Amino acid sequence: MNHTALPPSAIAQPLRRHHLLTLAVAAAAACLLPGTAAHAQAWPAKPVTIVVPFAAGGTTDVLARALGEKLATALGQPVIVENRGGAGATIGADYVAKAPADGYTLLMGAVHHTIATSVYKKLGYDFQKSFAPITTVALVPNVLAVSATTPAKDVKELVALVKATPDRFSYGSNGAGTAQHLIGTQLSTAIGHPLLHVPYKGSGPLTTDLLGGQVSMSFDTVTPVLPHIKAGKLRALAVTTAKRSSSLPDVPTLEESGFAGFDIGTWFGVLAPARTPADIVAKLNTEMVKVIQSPDFKKRMQDIGAEPIGNTAAQMAEQIAADTARFAKLVAENKISTE
Repeated sequence: MNHTALPPSAIAQPLRRHHLLTLAVAAAAACLLPGTAAHAQAWPAKPVTIVVPFAAGGTTDVLARALGEKLATALGQPVIVENRGGAGATIGADYVAKAPADGYTLLMGAVHHTIATSVYKKLGYDFQKSFAPITTVALVPNVLAVSATTPAKDVKELVALVKATPDRFSYGSNGAGTAQHLIGTQLSTAIGHPLLHVPYKGSGPLTTDLLGGQVSMSFDTVTPVLPHIKAGKLRALAVTTAKRSSSLPDVPTLEESGFAGFDIGTWFGVLAPARTPADIVAKLNTEMVKVIQSPDFKKRMQDIGAEPIGNTAAQMAEQIAADTARFAKLVAENKISTE
C-alpha cells in the first residue's frame, strides 16, 4: 500500500491552531477563578448593592446612604441601597448570607445581629460564619426618649409614672432581638414592672409613632430622634452607654440616673457573604476606610451624633465574637425570646 507523505507545513498548521485554542481556553478559565489578577482588575464591573435590614429613615439607612454615595465615586460604579426590613434585621441578613459571594451584595450589619443570634432559635445563617466582615463604619449611642408631652422630666420621674400606672406605658424598638429590645427589657427588669414591647421594622416608623404618642418611649439610637429632641418635640432622659453622648452632653447616662450595668451602644458595619474573594474584601476595606476617615464623612457623622470608626476586617470580626458572647449572657439573664 502506498502512503503519500504530508508536507511539514500541513502538519504544523493544525498543531498551531490546537496550541492557540488551548491557550485561549486556559486564559478564559483563569478569568473565572477568584483571586486571579484578571479577576481583581475586573471588579467591580457593575453596581454594588448595600442591603439595609431595616425600613428607610433609620440610622442604618442613613449610614449606608452616606457611605454609598462616597464609595460609588471611589469604585467607579453606582452603589445602590436596598431596604429589606423585618424580624429584627434578620431577614436582610439572611438574604445577603445566601447571595453570590462576588462582592456585589453587601450587608450593613449592626450590633443587633450579635443579639439576634441568641434571641432567634432558628436562623438561616450563622452571623460569625456566614459573613466576611469588612469594616465597622460608626458607633452611635442609644437614648431613652419620650414625647415632650410626657410629664416626666428625668428617669426617676418616668419610673414613678410607670409604677403608678404600668398599663399605660410601652416602648418601641426596631424589632425583637435588637439593642432597643434588650435595653427595654433590662430596664423593665430593673424597675420591677413590665413594659409593653412594640416592635417595628425600623426607626422611621418607630419615631413617627413616638411623636404621635402611639408608644410611650424608645431606646433608639441618637440619629433618628436628635432633630426632634432639638426641636423640642421629644425629650431625652438618659443615654444607655457608659459615657454621655457628645451630641447630647447635658443628658445623663442611665447609670448616673440610678441604674447600674447599662452600657449598650449601637455599632454599624459592612459585611460580605462568606467566601467572598479576599482581594475584593481587602479593596472594599481600603476604600471604605478612606471614606470613613475623610473630613466630609466625619463632619456628617458629627451632625447625626455618630462616632466614625473604620477599623480592619479582623478587628470587626473580634468585635462580633466578643459582643455575641456578651449579649448571650444578657439575653439569658433577661429571658428574651421571640417565642
